[in-house]
Amino acid sequence: MRCSIIAISIALSFTFITPLQAQVWQSDVIGVTKSQLTPAYWLTHTVSSETLLTNAQIKAFNKKLISANEYVVDPLAHKAMLHDDELKQAIFSISSVPNSARFYPDGRQLTTNDFANYQRNLNLEGVKNTNQVRFGVIVKRTALRKFPTWDRVLNSGLDKDLDRFQESGMFPGESVAVLHQSADKKWLLVRAYNYLAWAPSEDIAFADVETIRGYQQQDDFLVVTGDKVLTTYVPTDKARSEVQLDMGVRLPLVPNHETPHLLDGQNTYASYIVQLPTRDPRGKLQIKPAMISKSADVNLGYLPYTEQNLIKQSFKFLGERYGWGHDYNGRDCTGFVGEIYKSFGLLMPRNSGQQGSSEYGVNRRFAKNSSTHDKLTAVKKMKIGDLIYIPGHVMMYLGEHNGQPYVIHDVKGLSYNKADGSFYSSALNGVSVTPLLPLRLSQQHSYLDRVYNIKQIR
Repeated sequence: MRCSIIAISIALSFTFITPLQAQVWQSDVIGVTKSQLTPAYWLTHTVSSETLLTNAQIKAFNKKLISANEYVVDPLAHKAMLHDDELKQAIFSISSVPNSARFYPDGRQLTTNDFANYQRNLNLEGVKNTNQVRFGVIVKRTALRKFPTWDRVLNSGLDKDLDRFQESGMFPGESVAVLHQSADKKWLLVRAYNYLAWAPSEDIAFADVETIRGYQQQDDFLVVTGDKVLTTYVPTDKARSEVQLDMGVRLPLVPNHETPHLLDGQNTYASYIVQLPTRDPRGKLQIKPAMISKSADVNLGYLPYTEQNLIKQSFKFLGERYGWGHDYNGRDCTGFVGEIYKSFGLLMPRNSGQQGSSEYGVNRRFAKNSSTHDKLTAVKKMKIGDLIYIPGHVMMYLGEHNGQPYVIHDVKGLSYNKADGSFYSSALNGVSVTPLLPLRLSQQHSYLDRVYNIKQIR
C-alpha cells in the first residue's frame, strides 16, 4: 500500500474572531501550537548541519539499492526483448481484477463486463512471441494507472479521494522502459525506477538508451527544491511554457557557451536555462532550452543531505492536500518522503510496505509482540529525518517538544482519545505536523502499537 486508507482522521476547525482575538489560534489538532507549524521552530532545537551522506556515498547507496532491492530498478537497463509469457506476466502483475468490489463515483458497482472492457484495452492480442522494449523520457508530470483508463474507481466505502486505479506519478526527465501499448494506443505500460503501471502515451518521448543516458548523466544540473516550480511562460511553445516541476526533478543545464542572450524574446541573464525534455509530433525526444527564474526554489546540484535540510524540505509541503498515488496534483505519505529524499539524490521504493520491509538504511524492527517500553526506548533514540513505519503509512521524525516526539507526514486523517476518554475522529487530508504518541488507529490501538520499523537513511 502507498498510504493507509484506514479512517485515521483529525480536523482543523476555524471560527470567526474579533480584532481583539486576532492573536488567538484555535485548532483541534491535539498537542500542536501555531509556532510548531514553521520550520524555524524545529531548527532552533539541536539540529545538525553536518553532512549525513556525501554525494559519492549517495551514488553508492543508489547503486546498491538498484542491485539488491527488488522494488527499485534502472529502467534503462531493462532487457531489450520480452517473450510473450514475460510480457503477459508484467501486464497482469499490475492489471489484475481485484477480489474486492469496486464502484464508480456515482455508486454503481463495476460488473464483469466493465472489467472485460478494461481488459480488452490491455491489448493482449497485440502480444507477440517476442516483443521489443522501447525506452523513453517523461515530458510532463503524469499518472501511473492500474488499467489503461482515466475512469475513477472507488472501494466499498465510496471515498472519492481514493481512486483505486491510481497507482503513482512520474515527473519530467525521468526515464522509463516501455513494454507494451494499449489497444486504443493512448496508454503505455512502463517500468519506472520504482513502479510498473500504465502511463498516457502523450506524456512520454521515445529515444535510444544512449541518448537518454547522455541526457541524464550530465554533470551540471538543476534540482527542484521547492514543492512545485514552473518554467517561464513561452507564448509560442506550449511544450516549454509553465511546465510544472515537482521537488526532486533534476534537469541538465544548457552549457554557458551555448546560452543565448535572448530566448523567446526574453533576456536570459536572470534565469537558469535548463535542457527540457519534450515530445515532437512523431513521439520522439526533443531537448529544448527552457528558463527557470533564479528566484525559484531550485539548487545547482543536489542539496546537502543534512538534518537542517530535511526539516526545511519537509515543511515546503505543509498544508498540501493529500493525494492518493500522487492524485490531486499532490502526493501521499510515501510520495511525500520520497520527494524530500530525491532532493538529496536518494532513491526509494514506491510503497510504504516496500520501504518499511526493505533492508536498505539502518533499521530498528519490532515484532508483533514487542513491548511498548522497547518501542519508546527506540523512539527516544530517533534522529531527525528518521522514517517511522506502521502498516500502510510512513511518518518523518521532526524532533521533541517537552519530551514528546513529533512527526511530519502526509495523512488522510488522525484520531485520538480525548481527556474525558471519548474517541475523536475527523478529517485532515494533508501534510501535517502532529505528536506521535497520541495518534491512534482506533480507540484501542495507537500508532505506536503498530510501529514495525524505524529507518535511518545512512
